Amino acid sequence: MITGFICMLILSIPAHSQVHIESGPMLGYNSLNEASIWVQLSDSAKVSIEFWESENDLSKRELKPELNDMNETHIATFIASELTPGTTYNYEILVNGIVQNFEPHLSFKTQQLWQYRSDPPTTRVALGSCTYINEAAYDRPGKPYGSNYQIFEHIADKNPDAMIWLGDNIYLREYDYFTWKGYLHRYNHTRKTPEIQRLLRSTTNYAIWDDHDFGPNDANGSWIHKDWALEAFKLYWMNPSFGIAGTPGINTAFPVNDAHFFFMDNRYNRTSPDNKGVDPHILGKAQIEWLIEALKFSKAPFKMIAVGGQVLNPSNVYENHARYADERKYLLDRIVEEKIDGVVFLTGDRHHTELRKESIDGITIHDLTVSPLTSGVHRPNNEDNQNLVEGTLVSEHNFAILEFTGERLSRQMKISIFDKEGSDIWSRTINPK
Repeated sequence: MITGFICMLILSIPAHSQVHIESGPMLGYNSLNEASIWVQLSDSAKVSIEFWESENDLSKRELKPELNDMNETHIATFIASELTPGTTYNYEILVNGIVQNFEPHLSFKTQQLWQYRSDPPTTRVALGSCTYINEAAYDRPGKPYGSNYQIFEHIADKNPDAMIWLGDNIYLREYDYFTWKGYLHRYNHTRKTPEIQRLLRSTTNYAIWDDHDFGPNDANGSWIHKDWALEAFKLYWMNPSFGIAGTPGINTAFPVNDAHFFFMDNRYNRTSPDNKGVDPHILGKAQIEWLIEALKFSKAPFKMIAVGGQVLNPSNVYENHARYADERKYLLDRIVEEKIDGVVFLTGDRHHTELRKESIDGITIHDLTVSPLTSGVHRPNNEDNQNLVEGTLVSEHNFAILEFTGERLSRQMKISIFDKEGSDIWSRTINPK
């Protein structure tokens, strides 16, 4: 009789008590006085965060979700504000009032207030593009396209101050294209990959998109479901902002200490390069002029422009900006005309890594392509290598670490490329001028 009662009691425990964290937590953008956290649960539940200064247990504060999408995605997002610069905070996530266990403990750190006080701190930023996570039921037949997921563990091992995902972060598939649930499925499947979790929770994460986050291969602004693509992107990434001057898109701009990053949208308003009835463009004049004005306003020694496709590669192949020759020329001409130093394009897409450099009328511009993380590898053939930096072509799974060092007026950026096991491949150091 007692045994039967115990069984009935166990069966009566509500299902939501079994809810757990399925993906994340992920640290989104942070600043001098604010930090953001993203988390996805396995089912609907009440979720909250308690955080405190790591050196002061009595400073504990509670956060309620800014976004609480428990009906569909089970995603919650949090923003901790009015923080102290250069301070480490510990935090706990509570699901239905139960603290979720993580080892090591969860923490985040605000950026340092160095201006007018000291030289900028040494800053390390990780980069990579083209993340393909296999799903046999919906992948194309044959050899799996994704592999070496351990690369994300090795990025986390480098302890970067930020991770920038340079597009093709999820690889939408035929199963996904034509339903909102399909978009959610692809994000959910990729985001819960075990090897990614430590990277998500150990550093701030920022992202741009490319065609495989947007729709079918090479999709442009005509894609009928670009509204879904943008809505899903906003759900799963916590960039500081999205779009410019009321224009939909993924544009944003932010500093990581004294390095400034500018995110460009190469999909939402893109047109075909060979459609006789439209102006062929990737970015469009309005977006370029926003960028130029923002670059001129920036006092950063290095101005990092993240965009999905290669800019400096002069080869008219695939989705290189060279296929839109007039817009490419206009973009580079405007940078030179305004005498903007320290411009580095950060690009992905090509399934290989390389560094290109071009000097025009005394202005030096770099284009660092970092690809792929886990998707198929491609070695370029018969491409124009006139501005390719010798010894930088890599055709294997890899990632980059950018390290900004030096005194305020003499900063340097060291580019280091690592293989799937975190071992050195090559390094180069560049100056703003």
